[in-house]
Amino acid sequence: MSPEVSPFQHFASKGELQTRSRVQTPAAPAVGFRGAQERPGLVAAIYWRTMAVVISMLRAVNVGGHNKIKMDALRALYQSLKLRDPQTYVQSGNVIFRTDERDLNLLAKRIQNGIVRKFGCNPEVILRTTGELRDVIARNPFAKRRGIDPRKLLVTFLASDPGSEARGKILQLKTDPEELRVDRRELYIYFPNGMARPKFSWAAIEKMLKIPGTGRNWNSVTKLLEIAEQMEAAES
Repeated sequence: MSPEVSPFQHFASKGELQTRSRVQTPAAPAVGFRGAQERPGLVAAIYWRTMAVVISMLRAVNVGGHNKIKMDALRALYQSLKLRDPQTYVQSGNVIFRTDERDLNLLAKRIQNGIVRKFGCNPEVILRTTGELRDVIARNPFAKRRGIDPRKLLVTFLASDPGSEARGKILQLKTDPEELRVDRRELYIYFPNGMARPKFSWAAIEKMLKIPGTGRNWNSVTKLLEIAEQMEAAES
């Protein structure tokens, strides 16, 4: 990567694009729809003309031998729930799909109930639209700092906004050497020494927030946006 290119630039150059073997799609042919239109500022209820591209992230799937779900079976489940053209990325429960459902809270619950019935486990399901994920990347508080390793940056996506009081309490915690930033429904955590043995307690933070969430490293976040934008572009 040349020095002029930020490590947080989410548009990879042609030579840097990851192989598509990690992005899996169902065998059925894709169905095209007109591009989704979002109204800024809405969280639970998203309005669009026809189909929107939504990214779903499952919590604690295929981790340490627990909540085992095969991605081909997960894609099949999403199709059975009338979610169009589901694609999965890696094995941690990331599914990108099209939907005309307007209530994302209702949709997350529908997906979660389907997973319980099909696989017998009950992971939290966190949803973001393409526009919301693009905004998450744009709000990266570490974007302008030199020397930040994107492999050591984690974004935790919360199911809802914890509110200003809870955000203030989180920011008062001593997390050195890790750095923690809270913005809306996302936590940005930088681990200068790697994520294997963090100094701060995530359990304490989660107890304080009282809101479930799931984390993705920066490379996964940007890849999920890349897939979602490709799906949107295919509609036009």
